[in-house]
Amino acid sequence: MTSLPEPLAVLVAELNRLPGIGPRSAERLALHLIQADSAVVKRLANVLVTSRDKIIECGQCGGLAEKSPCSICANPARDERTVCVVERAVDILNVEKSGAFRGRYHVLGGKISPMNGVGPEELRVAELEQRLASGTIDEVIIALGTDVEGDATGHYLGKRLAKPGVKVTRIAHGLPAGSGLEFADELTLSHALEGRREMDSK
Repeated sequence: MTSLPEPLAVLVAELNRLPGIGPRSAERLALHLIQADSAVVKRLANVLVTSRDKIIECGQCGGLAEKSPCSICANPARDERTVCVVERAVDILNVEKSGAFRGRYHVLGGKISPMNGVGPEELRVAELEQRLASGTIDEVIIALGTDVEGDATGHYLGKRLAKPGVKVTRIAHGLPAGSGLEFADELTLSHALEGRREMDSK
């Protein structure tokens, strides 16, 4: 079996670290890149570095942005009374594609997972409570995946955030059991948002 030249093998290994890229896909991408025009590869490398340097975390919602606050948080046309809580910044993009939500967002930064040493303190729960303390939020929509950790996190938030004047709901039907928002299409997410139900805080 012929081994790859070391620089190519290193490139394959790095590409293989990307989510959704397996060993064979990484090898195909690496071979394409090293045989492509030098200017094309340099442009791609420059775009990667520039994008990584310019994209920041919105100080309010935790989403991806060029400046803080992001375009959604700064948009006066968005309903500031309703906040949709998601696990990751990319989930905002998935919900936005559904076109069913016109409020604001809050990124938790993960899910409660004792097995992985992730508790509420490691998530952006305190920041969410600070936003609720402003008194302008009427409803918090929990839009987390339907796996065990997502359910546990949703239940925890339902109890912790329950307070007079604030309704805590969870997106309802339509999401496959054990999956996250990234696997749901726009129509499914739209139905899940429309069919949300109020959470029991007991």
